[in-house]
Amino acid sequence: MTKIKIAIAGIGNCASSLIQGIEYYKTDDKDPIGLMHRDIGGYRPGDIKVVAAFDIDARKVGKDVSEAIFAPPNCTAVFCPDIPLTGVKVKMGRVLDGVSDHMKNYGENYTFVVSKEPEATKADIVKELRNSGAEMLLNYLPVGSEEAVRFYAECALEAGVALINNMPVFIASNPEWAKRFEEKNIPIIGDDIKAQLGATITHRVLADLFEKRGVKLERTYQLNTGGNTDFLNMLNRNRLASKRESKTEAVQSVLSHKLADENIHIGPSDYVAWQKDNKVCFLRMEGKLFGDVPMNLEMRLSVEDSPNSGGVVIDAIRCCKLALDRGIGGVLYSPASYFMKHPAIQYPDDVAYCRTEEFIAGTRER
Repeated sequence: MTKIKIAIAGIGNCASSLIQGIEYYKTDDKDPIGLMHRDIGGYRPGDIKVVAAFDIDARKVGKDVSEAIFAPPNCTAVFCPDIPLTGVKVKMGRVLDGVSDHMKNYGENYTFVVSKEPEATKADIVKELRNSGAEMLLNYLPVGSEEAVRFYAECALEAGVALINNMPVFIASNPEWAKRFEEKNIPIIGDDIKAQLGATITHRVLADLFEKRGVKLERTYQLNTGGNTDFLNMLNRNRLASKRESKTEAVQSVLSHKLADENIHIGPSDYVAWQKDNKVCFLRMEGKLFGDVPMNLEMRLSVEDSPNSGGVVIDAIRCCKLALDRGIGGVLYSPASYFMKHPAIQYPDDVAYCRTEEFIAGTRER
C-alpha cells in the first residue's frame, strides 16, 4: 500500500501520542493492544506518514517532528521514545486566537512560548500543503481557537486536501462549511474527537443503558480535571462554549427526552498542574427505577488523555484515506458519527459502529 501522507496543525500532546503510535504499531504483532482496527482497507498504522507540520511554539518551530513532539509544554506519556528523524521540520503557523491571554501568567513548562518567527500567511500554508504532497490536514489547535481553525480549514480547501477536525470548532457539522467541502469533493471528518474510552463516550454509553433499561435519568454531571495545556487553556471560560456544547450534545443525543439545562452539567472543570496529561472524570447520574424508586451512580475514571484520542484518530485517518481512494468528498457521516463528539448527524454508538464498519467494507458510501 502507498503511504498516507498527513499534515498536522498543532504539535501538542495529541499529535505526540499519534506520532508515537504510528511508530509503535509498525510491528507485525497479530494481537496489538489498543487498536480498534489493525487493518482498514489494507492500511495499517505504519502506513501513515507525517509530511508537513505547523505550530507556533518557539521550542517546536524549526525542529524535526520527531523531536518537537517531546518538547515542552508537551507532557503526555512517552510510550515510544525512539522516533526516527522524519526529515520534516515544524513550520511556523498562524497564531490568531490560538493562544489565550491568561496563559502568559504561567511558567514556560506549562504554557505556550510564541515563536518570534514571522507568522505564516494563507499562501504559505497552502504552498506547504501542496509541496509536501499532504493528502489530509489534521487540526489539533487549542479549544476556543475559532478564527485559527477557520483559517486552516480555508487552507485545506484551497490546497485541495482533506480535513480531520479533532477539536470543537464546528466545521464538518456546520452546513455551510460542509457544502464547501462537498462542492470541491474533498472529504472531511469532524468535529471534536471522541476518546477511545474516555469521559464522554462512557457517559453516552451509561445514558443509553439507562434509556434502554427503563431508568428515568433526571440529573447528571461530568466534572473533569487535568494538567495539560488543554486544561490550562480552558481556564478561560470564554473559550468553552463550543466544547460544552459538543460534550453535552454527545450525551443528550442518546436520550429520548433531553434533560433541562439545569439538570445536566458536562465540561472541563479545573486545571491541576501535577496531573499533567492524566485526566480524571467524576461522573454522577441520578434517576428513578421501577416504582419511582430513586437510584444514583457515581464513577471516577482516570485516563492518559492524549493516547486516548490517538487510538481513534489513527482510524479516522485511514477512513479518510479510503474516501480519497474512492473519490468520495464531503462529510463522511458514518465515521464522523463514531469517531467524533459533534458530528453532522448523531447516531447511537452501536448504530454508528455498524455504519462505520459498512463504510470500511465499502457497502456504505459515506
